[in-house]
Amino acid sequence: MVNKIRPTMTAPQPLYDINNANPAYHLRYSWTGWPSGGPFATCPSDLLDTLDDGFQKDGLRLLEHRWTPELVQLLLSASPTISPMKLAQRVKGRLDHALRQAKLTLSFSRKLAVRSLGENRRVDVERYIQEQIPHEQFADPNFERKLKSFSIVNADVDLAKPTASARGRYWYNLHLVLVTDFRYRISDVDKLALLCDTCGRIAAKKGYAISTLSLMPDHLHVALRGNIEHSPTEIGRCFQNNLAYAVGNRLWMDGFYVGTFGEYNMNAVRKLSQENLSHHPGELDGAGTEESKSRD
Repeated sequence: MVNKIRPTMTAPQPLYDINNANPAYHLRYSWTGWPSGGPFATCPSDLLDTLDDGFQKDGLRLLEHRWTPELVQLLLSASPTISPMKLAQRVKGRLDHALRQAKLTLSFSRKLAVRSLGENRRVDVERYIQEQIPHEQFADPNFERKLKSFSIVNADVDLAKPTASARGRYWYNLHLVLVTDFRYRISDVDKLALLCDTCGRIAAKKGYAISTLSLMPDHLHVALRGNIEHSPTEIGRCFQNNLAYAVGNRLWMDGFYVGTFGEYNMNAVRKLSQENLSHHPGELDGAGTEESKSRD
């Protein structure tokens, strides 16, 4: 009897390498921790300054802080390779280490909250995406009508609601923008339908929730709740690769835009900062090599 050797199946190589991603980004998060047992003591004036080097190694930057007996709240910018889960772990670890070094006994509850923030509120981002097709003013009304059928407004997805985990709650809302290579305009209705359907399959498989989507001939806008274990870079590359596989060719520019947003915009945060928070050294809008190109 001759044993037949079955060919091994190998996963397709990604068309867009996650290790070479260079997205434009604007990523802001708040991290909130609560005391375990009793209230927090007063924060030493230089304690948070000692976190800067460690945060920089982690791809984070501390912008503002609020330290009260009831809670510790940090406002941070992040690189696109940092997931909310990783951010929460690194912040907690850095704080615990700094407190031990300062010989302070302060215990945090296991529960925490991480909230995405941005220059625009959730309702503004979703409205902006919904207005993409009317704003374009297509010459062919039939094509415009067909294109509208590839837009998504999912009332069942409420991005104001958090993702709950054993360690806390996470609001992780992203605005993702992909642009076709050389701004090639897709006029094939079947291809557009395939791309729209594939977005839904990607979300279902990866644990994302799309609230609003607008597929244009030469770019794509998506507002979604991300999987808290996935970084913005992973999510962007996931859409780029899977959509390209679906149509059988390298469809998108190598770069993309990804930004956080939430129920509050940064103006509200800045106002709160002026009224209640202690300002941490560093420009509020500075964070590495952030958004270097405008969105569509």
